[in-house]
Amino acid sequence: MIPREILKKIRHIEIHTKRLVNDLFSGEYHSTFKGQGMEFEEVRQYQPGDDIRLIDWNVTARTGYPHIKKFREERELSVVLMVDASSSGRFGTRERFKSETAAELCALLAFSAIRNNDKVGLIIFTDQIEKFVPPQKGRSHVLRLIREILYFEPVGTGTDVSGALEYFNKVIKRKSVVFLISDFLSDGYLKPLQISNNKHDVVAMKVSDPREASFENVGLIELEDAETGEVVLINTSSKRFRQEFEARAREDNENLKRSLQLINVDFINIQTGESYIAPLVNFFKMREKRH
Repeated sequence: MIPREILKKIRHIEIHTKRLVNDLFSGEYHSTFKGQGMEFEEVRQYQPGDDIRLIDWNVTARTGYPHIKKFREERELSVVLMVDASSSGRFGTRERFKSETAAELCALLAFSAIRNNDKVGLIIFTDQIEKFVPPQKGRSHVLRLIREILYFEPVGTGTDVSGALEYFNKVIKRKSVVFLISDFLSDGYLKPLQISNNKHDVVAMKVSDPREASFENVGLIELEDAETGEVVLINTSSKRFRQEFEARAREDNENLKRSLQLINVDFINIQTGESYIAPLVNFFKMREKRH
């Protein structure tokens, strides 16, 4: 039995994200992610302005009038949401945890997909594969995916992006749009990510919290690594420490962006406590302009 608060949260996310889909994202999504190709639809008589490269010479010769072939976009796509459920996701200092932000992002993307008659699947991972839901269509399927992301209790605590990508490459054979949603606190994943992106269309979405990039002066504090359990004592009153911490965080983020650019993987940076609408709209517009 699913607790009432979980059902309430799912309903809230559905209402919030579907409004965004209806008002803003459905058209952007459709323009950004094209179908798998073009399907022949019919032959019709040539009209001024038609592309002469589409003339069907066999029909033209048979009828004595120029005819062209008409095609339509083979629209249906498979979208796979790969969601990092490691313990570091249960952290947040701005209204919601990183994992809750990830759930809202997944809902927004999933509702955009089914609005365009696409299929949506889910892979939940930590340092192991926790859950795989094959791509399907429909509102009830999307609500199930949101429930899984919010309610699922993973076994693992760490993060293995590489292992998740290797699993994805084995189980998803059809070319898909892949949203890899993680804080990317992992190593050694660039090669399998490149392999995935060679066949599929992979978008990396980093979800982070502002406190992971900077500290306020609050004196001595204890921090526990959610994934390893390691506890460290730090002195936030040290200006040098705060500056070095911020510089290292910026460098890590820039290194991630550069590494993804080198293998042609698109990157979206999302922070808890800030609207994810602008980063997503900017991404959609950039993709549409590029293609």
